[in-house]
Amino acid sequence: MADGALSPGVNLEAFSQAIAAIQALRSSVTRVFDCLKDGMRNKETLEGREKGFVAAFQESLHSVSRDLGELERLSNLVGKPSENHPLHNSGLLSLDPVQDKTPLYSQLLQAYKWSNKLQYHAGLASGLLNQQSLKRSANQMGVSAKRRPKAQPTTLVLPSQYVDDVISRIDRMFPEMSIQLSRPNGSSAMLLVTLGKVLKVIVVMRSLFIDRTIVKGYNENVYTEDGKLDIWSKSNYQVFQKVTDHATTALLHYQLPQMPDVVVRSFMTWLRSYIKLFQAPCQRCGKFLQDGLPPTWRDFRTLEAFHDTCRQ
Repeated sequence: MADGALSPGVNLEAFSQAIAAIQALRSSVTRVFDCLKDGMRNKETLEGREKGFVAAFQESLHSVSRDLGELERLSNLVGKPSENHPLHNSGLLSLDPVQDKTPLYSQLLQAYKWSNKLQYHAGLASGLLNQQSLKRSANQMGVSAKRRPKAQPTTLVLPSQYVDDVISRIDRMFPEMSIQLSRPNGSSAMLLVTLGKVLKVIVVMRSLFIDRTIVKGYNENVYTEDGKLDIWSKSNYQVFQKVTDHATTALLHYQLPQMPDVVVRSFMTWLRSYIKLFQAPCQRCGKFLQDGLPPTWRDFRTLEAFHDTCRQ
């Protein structure tokens, strides 16, 4: 094979032959798919069609293998171009014939130089800053920290008696709502709220902060086999599963860490609005049922009833 290379490291004759080999490989692959597409044709018997199809398919695969081997041989003869640009393959952008319209390569070079200078100056600045000694020692920092008063999280830890008094006052506020308080796991309180003969709500509290709520039907079991409140099982009814989701949203809405008793009272007031869960119509469409469900959403401000889709 002649060495017809006009540029260093590249054999142009082998390069042109490699292009022709690529075209031949593409044709061979096309014939393979054509053979699969045509299938078994032009034979009278089934055995003749199968033999003809297998023979044509094998011949097509041999052509692909032969063309691929030729292409691999020529690729070794092509050689590699000399890398005379610092940005590897991005230097190929400089070969764009419309360089005046899209000067990508020149802009990339400027950005590369600017990044190198920035890294160099950042290294110098880091070295200078590390040489400077700090004016404050560790002991002085410790003394200043001791003088600074620490804020005590008084709202996170409240006496159990105070929590009991808040829950007792809320229980007296709503005659149709009964609240049973228990502490099966230490200081954390758990409430079983019974709203008329409509539903029951399990409220898990950490001090006066509500962590979790589970809403179930009035006739559903809310206890586990060992007699404790079941805080993990969902309701068997879709309507109360919807109310559980809305109650979780209400917990995110009523947030006032400085006054947790107000948060609990506001949440219980919102929960009391479900006393007419199956009696109040939707305030937007005026219907009692939509997709087989009553209005399960209660507005946080007006406590009006809406269907889940009508509240948007």
